Amino acid sequence: MAHEAQLFLRQLLTKPKQISAIAPSSPWLAKAMAQGLGPQSGRVVEFGPGTGALTRGILAAGVAPENITVFEMSAEFVQHLRRAMPRVTVHHAAAQAAVGLVDQGVERVISGLPLLSMPVELRRSIVKAAFDILAPDGIYTQFTYGSKPPLSPEVLADMGLRVTDGPKVWANLPPARVYHFRSAK
Repeated sequence: MAHEAQLFLRQLLTKPKQISAIAPSSPWLAKAMAQGLGPQSGRVVEFGPGTGALTRGILAAGVAPENITVFEMSAEFVQHLRRAMPRVTVHHAAAQAAVGLVDQGVERVISGLPLLSMPVELRRSIVKAAFDILAPDGIYTQFTYGSKPPLSPEVLADMGLRVTDGPKVWANLPPARVYHFRSAK
């Protein structure tokens, strides 16, 4: 874990806009993000795994490593993830690349990406990529450090999505709110 903390700090100092956090996600946030997943969950995709804190939460929920695919843009994080979790599929690519690399029918997309620090059109393209690979009843789970979902009610309506609040995780630095997005159809 000391190595992961150093890796995180190095990335934070060199690419602060990509990280947008002051500490890796906590085990409590990882558990909240993976809530409802288990051995029968099927395929799960993660956007922005960083050091793998949320990925470990998905694994702890019982999802087989072979059913997990992650998309990470940092080459250092990618190398770390491939060493630490050799049976998880790790793509060195943006979240939007999932559309060409993952077959439709994914049970859940879990995102640790800092959507609130991104332009609205980039947020839309990331969430659209998630729904392009999700099963019709699939869920996109996102956390933020803000008090509102990362997409406005107008954008949600335009994209045909609805959002429900998940838990507020106080035992995270900073505290985080989990949101679950589903197709409104």
